[in-house]
Amino acid sequence: MKEFDVPDAGKVLVVKQKGKFFAIGSKCTHYGAPLAKGVLCSGRIRCPWHGACFDIATGDIEDYPGLDSLPTFEVSVENGNVKVRGSASMMGNPVRSKALANRDERNEVVVLIIGGGAAGETCAEVLRQEGFTGRIVVATREKDPPYDRPKLSKAMDADVKSLYLRPLDFFAKSGIDLMTNKEAVSVDILQKKVEFTDGLSLNYNHLLIATGAQPNIYNVPGCGLANICVLRTPKDSSYIYQTSNGKDVVVIGASFIGMETASCLAGRAKSITVLDRNPIPFQHVFGEVVGLRLKRLFEENGVTFRTGLAIQKYEGKDGRLTEVVLSNGERLPAYLVVVGVGVSPATQFISGSGIPVTKDGFVIVDSKMRTEAKDVFAAGDAVRFPLFLQDDITVSIGHWQMAHAHGRTAALNILKKDVNIRSVPYFWSVMFKKSIRYAGFGVGFDDTFIDGDLEALQFAAYYIRNGNVVAVASMNCDPIVSKFAEYLNLGKTLSAEELRKDPNAWVADI
Repeated sequence: MKEFDVPDAGKVLVVKQKGKFFAIGSKCTHYGAPLAKGVLCSGRIRCPWHGACFDIATGDIEDYPGLDSLPTFEVSVENGNVKVRGSASMMGNPVRSKALANRDERNEVVVLIIGGGAAGETCAEVLRQEGFTGRIVVATREKDPPYDRPKLSKAMDADVKSLYLRPLDFFAKSGIDLMTNKEAVSVDILQKKVEFTDGLSLNYNHLLIATGAQPNIYNVPGCGLANICVLRTPKDSSYIYQTSNGKDVVVIGASFIGMETASCLAGRAKSITVLDRNPIPFQHVFGEVVGLRLKRLFEENGVTFRTGLAIQKYEGKDGRLTEVVLSNGERLPAYLVVVGVGVSPATQFISGSGIPVTKDGFVIVDSKMRTEAKDVFAAGDAVRFPLFLQDDITVSIGHWQMAHAHGRTAALNILKKDVNIRSVPYFWSVMFKKSIRYAGFGVGFDDTFIDGDLEALQFAAYYIRNGNVVAVASMNCDPIVSKFAEYLNLGKTLSAEELRKDPNAWVADI
């Protein structure tokens, strides 16, 4: 495949596979990654940055993140020359939105979606794309329409409207009833009814629970003081960013949210201290050696760590935070605290409804995103679902990409399409303008193999469990993670023995 410039129009990607030529848009519709640097396999291209997949014949998005598809162009071969035909306007537009069915008031079927994140938004759009003409209601407790949540900790200075996944008028034009500031308080699965805090009740034919997760609170004396924050909404992100300027900031928890926030605020805040019980950040995800190198990256950028300590209390003056007191008696000056100690599923409102949940609050679904309750589906960060990669073990995966895939699968099964969730887990993080990417499911890995230069932050880390590679992370080695995602998608298994013999040999099997 090769990218070509089209004078006065834009760029087009020409792909040849199995002797046939295709021409499509050249950039991923998610964040604009050059697809020429992606991975071509079995009739589709996978983005090198974040793993979205597109059909090379239709341009349709097949896996996520992102919502839009690629434009396609007519290709012919004349006298040995490949010719691409298309309008200049199409070639200048890197995205193509699928056609949506119109709302038909005569169709009285109601799909009620609780939650306006990636899963809920994707479900609503796929329903319309697949021809559903009934009523779609998206009810979210947030005041904003669906937005790009990963950017809250990666681009904290972003204008809130730039985060919106769709323009404000999209939902009305698409016949989707978007209800903001609507928090569900109960579900009656017999009456097929959901009630909200403001007294509204809505009946449904099909229900999707896509309420995501909510931040855990570090509950110690003084936690009610001003400027002790969690990061969950655009308002949270903006407040933390603006308030941190020239101030002492303490981040509690070396989670991805906590560490990305520390990265964003470094150089802006007067000081940043990260507190965590564990001595090595990201150790459970990236392993000890990668975690230590990433910790040093933060230290090189002025971030200080205090590990192995708990918080005894917060202290303040006139209702505002001034200090964080540690379990060893140490006092840290703090104008602002950001708490990033994990999340819990936001599913309290279904307690007692008859919808099965785990002890820790996750909704249990099958491969079609169905719960045991009739016509009730669930998707996103609040669910445990069967992972096709590893013999359908039941897992919870809080990835933006996976939430999109859940939403699509739920929509198709609401429409009786009989589709199983089949998406390779893929996530990314950004720290000091350096991206680390990850594909697979490495929970419980027992060995690690590093290929490349870890010191220079140009490496691929392979995570091994029971003798096989189950996940790969990388920095500055694109598109190795996307290649591994495709390798897993093809149902292949890479043994640690094969990897150590030749770290590059497995790529030939894609």
